[in-house]
Amino acid sequence: MSFRQEFELLLRACYPLIYIPTFEEERVESAIADCARRVGNRNLYIWDFVDGYQDNPNNAGVARRNPLQALEYVEKLPPEQGSIIILRDFHRFLEDISVARKLRNLSRKLKSLPINIVLVSPELSIPSDLSEILTVVEFPLPNSEEIKTEIQRLISGIPQTLPEKQLDAFVQSARGLSLERIQRVLTRAIADHGELQPEDVDLVVEEKRQSIRQTQILDFYPASEEITDIGGLDNLKDWLLRRGDAFSDRARAYGLPHPRGLLLVGIQGTGKSLTAKAIARHWHLPLLRLDVGRLFGGLVGESESRTRQMISLAEALAPCVLWIDEIDKAFAGLTGQGDSGTSSRVFGTFITWLAEKTSSVFVVATANNVRVLPPEMLRKGRFDEIFFVDLPTQTERKEIFSVHLSHLRPQNVKDYDLERLAYETPDFSGAEIEQTIIEAMHIGFSENRDFTTEDILQAASQIVPLARTAQEEIQFLKNWVSAGKARKASRDNALTL
Repeated sequence: MSFRQEFELLLRACYPLIYIPTFEEERVESAIADCARRVGNRNLYIWDFVDGYQDNPNNAGVARRNPLQALEYVEKLPPEQGSIIILRDFHRFLEDISVARKLRNLSRKLKSLPINIVLVSPELSIPSDLSEILTVVEFPLPNSEEIKTEIQRLISGIPQTLPEKQLDAFVQSARGLSLERIQRVLTRAIADHGELQPEDVDLVVEEKRQSIRQTQILDFYPASEEITDIGGLDNLKDWLLRRGDAFSDRARAYGLPHPRGLLLVGIQGTGKSLTAKAIARHWHLPLLRLDVGRLFGGLVGESESRTRQMISLAEALAPCVLWIDEIDKAFAGLTGQGDSGTSSRVFGTFITWLAEKTSSVFVVATANNVRVLPPEMLRKGRFDEIFFVDLPTQTERKEIFSVHLSHLRPQNVKDYDLERLAYETPDFSGAEIEQTIIEAMHIGFSENRDFTTEDILQAASQIVPLARTAQEEIQFLKNWVSAGKARKASRDNALTL
């Protein structure tokens, strides 16, 4: 159900108090005005704290700087005449006892009248005593069709016709931005050189980075890693490569649903985060990184609001990859005690979205300690698959050494004894192999020469791999996988230490 359909239904059902959390004040007011015309041609009144009511000359300035008086004005409206009253930024006054009491009184009076009060605010903040009378309606960011219409409107005043392919590129790059931001960045491009040029897509992408960064919830993460940069993990690679075209229109026509996501469980430093980056690059999708800790705020209802904002933003940017690193630390020992159940509500909202989402947001979550993950997260249906990323085998270690050395010394990779390096580094993770090569480079650089196989082996001898200090945890993971709880990411990993 679209916003307009839901909002019009609430108007016809005489919902007295409606709360719309959005930053797009101008756009939502335009949508509400359109709904007001369609549902009995209702009168529209708009109030804000600085200017008071401002919809017509007869009541201009009424209730200026007086939110209680703004509510009292509603009672003076003729009950037989349908009205919609928009109150801007009204969340700031909901803690006032007189305002809260007045809203509750109005809720009773307006139940059977064609009069609706709409609170439009940039954030969702509802005191507990008003939660039962306020109905929250989400206002989504503009979809592809709305963005395309706006771009065509902007270029209608200049002698330019965008080719369909170029127009689609602008639309795709602008998804996830508010209409105001889209107008701002494209108007700037037109003012700069009189028309929209293909390279202006980069301006839109940069505006998107700024927008996402300002939410302080998601990061727009640059992904330069390729699937070929992952050493080993052949089963996981095959799984990903089979789904390389799964976000296309051809896949939808075939009847395939959007891929849901992956949970990568394993030992630290084995390439789980690298895999998340490589997926986004290989599928040519934007990579969003979520720090779950940023979802939690200090104000009542703020955490739940941030969670909904994260979901809304990710879906607006779809198709995309949402990377959640070390999700086990975010929801470890989840009990809901000590925070009035905030953690449980955030977790509940998140896993419900994982199970029910139909958007093309591919979630890649990584976890080191599977013991602390809530069982609900491991249930089938949250992710397409759970993969266990083990320590690399000797064959995989050779491959990892080859990947790193090919980047660092592409001209003389053959000078390094990869077989020996792989054999002499048992139980080393991919991260530890990379650190070993870096240490060998320091050795060679300090002696004013290139580093050699012997330097790498010398560096390796000074590193105690995590596998030797966390044997109990690693063995637990291996037993967990042996019980059929996850698929092995590597084709030939042995499950014994």
